[in-house]
Amino acid sequence: MSQLKFLFVLILPVVLSAQSNDFQIVRLKYNGGGDWYNDPSAEVNLLKFIQANTNIRVNPVYKFVDISSDEIFMYPFLFMTGHGNIVFSNEDAKRLRTYLENGGFLYIDDDYGLDKAVRREMKKVFPDEDFIEVPFSHDIYNSCFDFKNGPPKTHKHDEKSPQGFGIFLGKRLAVYYTYESNPSDGWADPEVHNNPPAKREEALKFGTNIVVWALSD
Repeated sequence: MSQLKFLFVLILPVVLSAQSNDFQIVRLKYNGGGDWYNDPSAEVNLLKFIQANTNIRVNPVYKFVDISSDEIFMYPFLFMTGHGNIVFSNEDAKRLRTYLENGGFLYIDDDYGLDKAVRREMKKVFPDEDFIEVPFSHDIYNSCFDFKNGPPKTHKHDEKSPQGFGIFLGKRLAVYYTYESNPSDGWADPEVHNNPPAKREEALKFGTNIVVWALSD
């Protein structure tokens, strides 16, 4: 067992015990000027939906960690979103790579204008890996609800089809990235984006799929 995996084994039970063994989605705070903090109600609403529709015990509160902090190793699921720029320092990239190589999972949702920065900065994390489109046959699309055509089109940005990309480490999907889909907008409080109820439910179901798959992989 590697030193970091041993660290996960030691730390994670302590953290979960402190939170009554409840799962939490943790927002990743990054540098570069992008609004990493937008729509803080998103994760809370998704967690409440997961609690109501699965047997996963959750802690439905907003929580963020800085990418420069080793606190990221205390949580198995990180979420990153926003508009605009992202900058990872060399140390940030190294820390995130270590996290992902040792079982951590990162979900990135482009809230519009994030794509160029995401692709550039993730190359710092994995210089030899590229985002590839995740096939519709992947279990992430049917782990709880059926999304046979891939990610939903929650928020219309451009006239492009929604896509789900991934970085695979071996056979494991370690990073999942939604582009031209933006399901996290559908997780936010109804008055934030005024999405129709059906769109919000679809987005929440898709977010549930991501979490269920990540926890069962």
